[in-house]
Amino acid sequence: MYFKAYHGFYEAERKMGNDFNLDVSITIPKADRYDDDIDKTINYEEIYSICKEEMEDGKMLIETVVNRILKRIKNKYKQALSGSVKIAKIGPQLGGRIDQAVVEMKF
Repeated sequence: MYFKAYHGFYEAERKMGNDFNLDVSITIPKADRYDDDIDKTINYEEIYSICKEEMEDGKMLIETVVNRILKRIKNKYKQALSGSVKIAKIGPQLGGRIDQAVVEMKF
């Protein structure tokens, strides 16, 4: 997922915003291949909505954003065996050429 968001420790980052790349992976129990019921799996549209809402709520640390997304996914999808959320801040202004700063957390 790609977002323009206003997370950052420095005020300028929160005003100007940054580009972010967000990856979510979730492991679920094996599904019955004949059961085409979305309620028995993970709805990736809902995952996107969770991520979008959290990306719109500016925080100082992307660690906070990752943690909030993980908690919401874990609470909503009790059948999830494990999961990970990774956010990459593209081109952070750190005084040199940096492609991205990345935070990843798992449950």
